[in-house]
Amino acid sequence: MNEKELIEKAKKGDKSALAKLVKENEKTVYNFSFKICRNPEQAENIMQETFLSMIKSLNQFDGNSKLTTWLYRIVSNHCLMAYRKKKNQFLSFEEENDIEQKTPSNWSDIPSNAVENDELKHILDDAISKLSPDYRIVFILRDVNGYSTEETGKIINLSVPAVKSRLRRARAFLRDEINEAFRK
Repeated sequence: MNEKELIEKAKKGDKSALAKLVKENEKTVYNFSFKICRNPEQAENIMQETFLSMIKSLNQFDGNSKLTTWLYRIVSNHCLMAYRKKKNQFLSFEEENDIEQKTPSNWSDIPSNAVENDELKHILDDAISKLSPDYRIVFILRDVNGYSTEETGKIINLSVPAVKSRLRRARAFLRDEINEAFRK
């Protein structure tokens, strides 16, 4: 059964179709919320809030975009609301680094390269964690997840020029942070 059929069944009250939609999208929603809020517990809460919002509003989903696009918008809104409530709750890289969450590397396993890769990852993660959530969302959607400028704008309800402006500012900020880290 394809996604459109599942959505239509879920809209009609089919709980198994709704459960399948949640199951198929939970990893994507969690990963995106974690990239924005940088806190596993908060990402879990936002994932739950996102699916509650999805369940309440599924009848409003018009199908003109992918379901994931719609879910990214909901996650973005929940992350921004959480950030505004508790501006100082986002984890620094050092706190985040304590979390046992390793991503497999496609780079060479040569020890010196591994050290350099870890250092570069640390510098980049640190710089990304310093971005404001408004810029972090745009950067992650556009440069990490590979959405087009238009798709990013639809997801977070911004005009294309606003997305371009935020992305330019985010990239400039990251470039400055990385350059500063290499000067040390």
